[in-house]
Amino acid sequence: MNAQFKKGVLEMCVLSQLALKDQYGYELTETISASMSIATGTLYLILKRLKDEQLVETYLVESSDGPARKYYHITEKGRQVELKQKQEWFEFVKEVEKIIGGEER
Repeated sequence: MNAQFKKGVLEMCVLSQLALKDQYGYELTETISASMSIATGTLYLILKRLKDEQLVETYLVESSDGPARKYYHITEKGRQVELKQKQEWFEFVKEVEKIIGGEER
C-alpha cells in the first residue's frame, strides 16, 4: 500500500480501533498490521500525539506474562474526532471515486 495513503489515515485507524475496545500498543499494532504494514515505532508516535491532544488516555494492567501493559482508552473528545474524521474520509473517498472513475458518471 502506498505510504502516503497510509500516512493520512493511520490516526483515524487507531482511533477507530480504540473506539471498539481499549488496547495496548502491541495489540493495536498487530490489529492494524493485519490489514496494512506499519512500523511499531510509527504507531507509538501516533499514540503519543493522541495522548498529548487528550484524544486517548492510558492506564496500566498487570500481566502474568511480564511487565504491566499500558492500555489506551479513547476519550469522549477522541470519539468526536474519530467520528468527524470518518465522515470526512467517506466524503473524500466518494469524491475521489468520482474523479478516477470508481462510480458511473
